[in-house]
Amino acid sequence: MTTFWSRRATLAAAFLCLLAAVASGCSSSKPAPSAQAGGAPATPTAGTKRFIFLTNGDDPFWDACNAGLIAGAKEFGLEAQGLRAVMEKNNGTAQGQIEKLRQFSSQPDIAGVAISVIQAENAAIVEEMKNLAAKGVKVITVDGDVNRTTFRDARAYYLGTDNITGGRLLGSAAAKILKGRGATGGAYAQFAGFTDNDNARARMNGFQESVGAEYKEVDRMSDEMDLAKARDNVRAAIINHPGLVALVGIWAYNAPAIAEVVQERGIRDKVAIVTFDAQAAALEHMAGGRIDAMVAQNPFDMGVQTVRLLLAMHAGDEATIGAMFPKGNSPDGDIYTTGLRLIVPDGSELLGPSDVPADGSVEFMPLSKFREWLARYGLSSS
Repeated sequence: MTTFWSRRATLAAAFLCLLAAVASGCSSSKPAPSAQAGGAPATPTAGTKRFIFLTNGDDPFWDACNAGLIAGAKEFGLEAQGLRAVMEKNNGTAQGQIEKLRQFSSQPDIAGVAISVIQAENAAIVEEMKNLAAKGVKVITVDGDVNRTTFRDARAYYLGTDNITGGRLLGSAAAKILKGRGATGGAYAQFAGFTDNDNARARMNGFQESVGAEYKEVDRMSDEMDLAKARDNVRAAIINHPGLVALVGIWAYNAPAIAEVVQERGIRDKVAIVTFDAQAAALEHMAGGRIDAMVAQNPFDMGVQTVRLLLAMHAGDEATIGAMFPKGNSPDGDIYTTGLRLIVPDGSELLGPSDVPADGSVEFMPLSKFREWLARYGLSSS
């Protein structure tokens, strides 16, 4: 697993000057400008085709993914093939994704679209994805999928985290933390941007499966990617459910929201805090003893693999597609999973390397080692 995460360190070092341009996040309330992988302006140039990566919102998580797009564009030689990769950051709404997809349909230079679907059951988003595919645009999902039971045919493939596995990993870590602190049962609440989002639902369900029957889920709270509401949700959960033993952050910004409110209320000794993703602010909170464990994804590799797959689809490179999806038409043969890490505070006495699967699908990493990895890529979050 270490090789999986570090295999592009040498390549990424060449792009540190480019990463500075995308290292800072923008307000999630406003659409952010598009950013070309490679650092050039997003304005189309004659004869050049674009691969578009459409996010669900704006968060530093996507800066790490864009760094992967930059690295992938270089690694797979997009420029020499008359191609480039561009990230378009959505404004955190389903309507924003619908409108951008409609815009893409009218732009003849777009060869492929990768989308992190904000709502898995949103039929209007699915319709626009299908419209693009009908025009010959290659369409995949990354990080957030459609509802695979009803809308699987809206995209060719999914790239990203195995979210149910990630949720189970976080749940088992939480159970060990709670039992290590003497909590033999109790209630917990989970927080996410949208509870009907594919990745959020899978993570929450996975957590519920593995944390243990003695711990009861009393709430799942959505904030629609509103950072103020994310904090208010935590306050409401603490008031509405006295005696909570754990708070679970599902999206990147939920982690600092939980840590800040718990610190504000002075109840850190009463609750375990476990989260997804490694936002820079969350890493600071972990370093300060305010987060017990986090499951970190690999958005950098999501970006690299997006370029690899869209290029293969565009070029009709069946060998590369077959290598990425060796199960072919079998159930879930259209899914490519990127890696996971279990991050813990340095010196953690409750969690260790034995708390991740022995098959290498998850890497255990103390906070200081994880920060060293981020520094090699010029990143502040993942």
